Amino acid sequence: MPKLIECPRDAMQGLHDYIPAELKAEYINLLLKVGFDTIDFGSFVSPKAVPQLRDTSEVLDMLDLNSSASKLLAIVANVRGAEEAARHEQISYLGFPFSISETFQQRNTNSSIEQSLATVTELLNLCDRTNKKAVIYLSMAFGNPYGDEWNNEIAEHWTHELVKAGAQIISLADTTGVSSPEKINYLFPHLQQQFPGIELGVHLHSTPELSLEKLEAAWNSGCRRFDSALRGYGGCPMATDSLTGNIATEGLISFLERQKEPLNLNMEKWQEALRFSPRIFN
Repeated sequence: MPKLIECPRDAMQGLHDYIPAELKAEYINLLLKVGFDTIDFGSFVSPKAVPQLRDTSEVLDMLDLNSSASKLLAIVANVRGAEEAARHEQISYLGFPFSISETFQQRNTNSSIEQSLATVTELLNLCDRTNKKAVIYLSMAFGNPYGDEWNNEIAEHWTHELVKAGAQIISLADTTGVSSPEKINYLFPHLQQQFPGIELGVHLHSTPELSLEKLEAAWNSGCRRFDSALRGYGGCPMATDSLTGNIATEGLISFLERQKEPLNLNMEKWQEALRFSPRIFN
């Protein structure tokens, strides 16, 4: 069965106007009732970097996990943030954006690729000690808008380094929407063949008109782990000035239903979340 990761954190993080913690929690509590495998709900990063998510701990305290099988994922950008996130028993996954674009790694985490690899090693050790799992996002996996060198061999090299460090879940992230079906069709199955013991997924960004062909390419390449966001909201505020949105969850659901895949989602709660979403995303 496909593993669906709903990403309200990614959807909200770039919004300029502050969303009260109570409203965030009400929205995420609805999503928790839908039946997604994981909710990417918040981040433990500098409030100066992502002011919208400065209240992640406060939101976490208001989440009702008693009636949900969904697990929580929080993004971290350094060891300090990882240690803070790991103190929260409710969080199952710590996500780290590991960019294979030097420009974006500096822009996003204020560290080099090599320094970030050392951070990944510390993060993995921390997860082992605190009974968490790490999700490493291979950011800019399909190219970048900065002119940094990119090719499939570079993506493969850094995936190998992450696996060697101990990463077990890696998500190929197309942060600025530069992927194409051709790139996905080559890179995803190639990495899956090279690293068969790794759980490999995709975190794709796209304009709406190109979303379906990217989803089809990932699915036909063997991907069964998908990140998405309701209505395709969001994007990374550190990536570009004009954000490219997430893959819309409703489009992903429709696509998987056409593949006759059992999703076991509570569609009534999903519709409720859809109706609620304009209160978050004006």
